Amino acid sequence: MTTLEIHDLSVSVEDKAILTGVNLTIRSGETHAIMGPNGSGKSTLAYSLAGHPKYTVTGGTVTLDGQDVLSMSVDERARAGMFLAMQYPVEVPGVTVSNFLRTAATAVRGEAPALRHWVKEQKAAMAALDMDPAFASRNVNEGFSGGEKKRHEILQLELLKPKIAILDETDSGLDVDALRVVSEGVNRVRATGETGTLLITHYTRILRYIQPDFVHVFVGGKIVEEGGKELADELEANGYARFTPAAV
Repeated sequence: MTTLEIHDLSVSVEDKAILTGVNLTIRSGETHAIMGPNGSGKSTLAYSLAGHPKYTVTGGTVTLDGQDVLSMSVDERARAGMFLAMQYPVEVPGVTVSNFLRTAATAVRGEAPALRHWVKEQKAAMAALDMDPAFASRNVNEGFSGGEKKRHEILQLELLKPKIAILDETDSGLDVDALRVVSEGVNRVRATGETGTLLITHYTRILRYIQPDFVHVFVGGKIVEEGGKELADELEANGYARFTPAAV
């Protein structure tokens, strides 16, 4: 079983403290939802785990199956089994989706997938996400709609089969149909029992499609409350008022 353990993690950006002691353990097969108001540090947690150079770790530890994640480069983290679906995926002009995916799979798997099998695997994953086969020949995220970008992120998730999937506001900008398709993709990966999922969101609507095992309320750069799906229901009904400093 895979275990990602975050202990007392503190992170700053340009000497401003953003995360102030995050503690969280995610195991394969588990889905953890992190919810919180704007500016609470949710995306900072995602990018810090992925190794974005903008974020400076000032304290704490992060381990993946006992290995020190914080000492790894970005590509080493990916090869170790960590995956980040970004809120705002970047364009990669001149690189087709097909080439991008096969290159990523080669890096993660340690060898290039046999072309014949890879084409079938890619086509099946795209069909499951209601993606036109012609999508594979387009440049990565170039001219993509918001829904197409998110589908592409989940396509990567399904093909790369990471140990830990960090999904940063995957529901952002999606209409109801796209949200359903994307959520079904996440649920297919969850059903394998081999991936631990960290789902970061503002809203509960995605949790109607992806049922979390654990819900964490994130305020002021740390987790202030934990519970099950019922906690998400409370947040939908009452917001974050009782968790904010003014309510203390």
